[in-house]
Amino acid sequence: MKLLTYAYKNQTQVGIIGSDDGKVVPIGTLGYQAADMTAFIRELGGKVPAALLGKVDAAPGVPFADCKLLAPIKYPEQDVLCLGVNYLEHRDETVKSDVVYDASGTNTIYFGKRVVSAVDPFGEIDSHSDIVDSLDYEVELAVIIGRDAKNVPLESARDYVLGYTILNDVSARNLQSRHQQWYFGKSLDDFTPMGPWIVTEDELPWLPKVGIRAYLNGELRQNSNTELMITNIDVVIHELTRGMTLKAGTVIAMGTPSGVGMGFNPGKYMHPGDVIRCEIDGIGVLENTVK
Repeated sequence: MKLLTYAYKNQTQVGIIGSDDGKVVPIGTLGYQAADMTAFIRELGGKVPAALLGKVDAAPGVPFADCKLLAPIKYPEQDVLCLGVNYLEHRDETVKSDVVYDASGTNTIYFGKRVVSAVDPFGEIDSHSDIVDSLDYEVELAVIIGRDAKNVPLESARDYVLGYTILNDVSARNLQSRHQQWYFGKSLDDFTPMGPWIVTEDELPWLPKVGIRAYLNGELRQNSNTELMITNIDVVIHELTRGMTLKAGTVIAMGTPSGVGMGFNPGKYMHPGDVIRCEIDGIGVLENTVK
């Protein structure tokens, strides 16, 4: 199933797509009361009930063609948790680039990404061209935590995953180098496109081994598979929850493969008018235009 936030007749709603891709069923039709996706995740209690698919397929809905897709979690309640250089080839291109990093360590790199408002599918990315001269893209598999998680055993990590979406970790490389940290350069307004929806965990294999790609103006830039991640989802959930609580609705961006703009010599960055298209097999497409 797909869980989505959408606008229908100028009203923002949370809905579900079941077996019929042409129909969206508002969650209110199914007896849920949540006003947004984070509240719906809490209402689900961690997992989508197996019986829900039949209820969705039998319920009346609205035509998908008449709905405008919005970021599934438009206003995350906490910073997005991100993994840095979590693919071997991306680590190699990072070390060789002229952007200042130290990616030589063996421990997983974690950092936060502030999100005031996630950018919708087909929405616009602000280039911030007054302060940014090296605007980069990073297609990433994003994990959505379904219930509060603390001290999660490695073998139980799957029980805390509600589903997956696509996240573009837009980055200002010059700010990352200038300030010697990643938070500012990755947290500018409109730097977090997300979507097109949340695909429930059962729709992908555990652990996901799916194709992941990014195209800039139709040119294939990133082309890899999530099985090539250095640190996988179960390890991340186990490691982080040993010292912190991951609240229901937490978004974890699992890192990007090679092919980002800074990996070229000279760098190939995004500019106003460019279209960046991110794809993950089994989830869908997230496409945005730079303004």
